[in-house]
Amino acid sequence: MSEPHRARLSPQDRRAQLVAVGVNFLIDHTLDELTMDELARRAGVSRPLVFHYFETRQGMHLAVVTTARDSLLVASAPRQDLAPRERIRDTLLRITVFVQEHRGTFYSLVRGTASGDPAVRKIVDESRELNAERLSDSFIELGLADTAVLRIALRSWVAFAEETLVSLAIERDTSADDVVRFLEASLHGMVNAVRDQRL
Repeated sequence: MSEPHRARLSPQDRRAQLVAVGVNFLIDHTLDELTMDELARRAGVSRPLVFHYFETRQGMHLAVVTTARDSLLVASAPRQDLAPRERIRDTLLRITVFVQEHRGTFYSLVRGTASGDPAVRKIVDESRELNAERLSDSFIELGLADTAVLRIALRSWVAFAEETLVSLAIERDTSADDVVRFLEASLHGMVNAVRDQRL
């Protein structure tokens, strides 16, 4: 197979290009559908070249999921110039917009890896933990005690929010403002429910 652009890319750029093709694949497909052959075909390169950069299908999946996860985390990074409540609302809005603009990618992250490789699930779980920590920082700044029950509740709420985003922002195409209002109300309701707990 002819590869007219191969010589023009550094190894780092070539690998980044292959990962980007893999992430774009998630727009319309699940992660389990992404094979080495399919990535090679879509990137217009040889199958051995894909193996050269990733060695195994698992290695390719890990690279693609890590990049997709990092894109979401960067897009939803809290704005520290905002007050805590406004910061939370702004973050929820940017996450919702990201999900609406990258439906397949988000769906694959939260659903497609549920029964997949443990190493892939670990990458996704790390993003959930970080999102819970970001929320915790804002609520602690608002005066809540940093308790175990608060952190447990926030981790659980993140999973709830993912399902809500799939159901409302993706499957029902609900407006971003309506999704955010619901997420914000559920989040503050949950926090109020645990406010007086000391576990």
